[in-house]
Amino acid sequence: MSEQRADVVDATRRTRLANERTFLAWLRTALTAVAVAIGAGKIVPGVTDVAHWPFELLGAGFAALAVAFVVYGVRRFVHVEQSLAVGEFAPLRPRDAWFLAAFSGVLGVATLGFIFIH
Repeated sequence: MSEQRADVVDATRRTRLANERTFLAWLRTALTAVAVAIGAGKIVPGVTDVAHWPFELLGAGFAALAVAFVVYGVRRFVHVEQSLAVGEFAPLRPRDAWFLAAFSGVLGVATLGFIFIH
């Protein structure tokens, strides 16, 4: 195998390993959202004297965000792997980034609102 070919194979291996690490980061992010869902939806209403439904709704929102992170993380991992297999690049689509950012942002603003209102 030529030195140039070995460099390409090595770079592809590194990129695949980076893709695996990125997938694990999506899973860690999802697990963090699950922890926030439990905290907001069950723990806060259980230890404070507030109406339960707003916090349960907020917790459900964070749980839905966790599911979105897992689903998107799997889709992204598979898309990058398929692109690597044919020697292409798989950029993050701006609409996906905007969707996840907007979803997270709405939940963040709602959290701040609940903190200051209750």
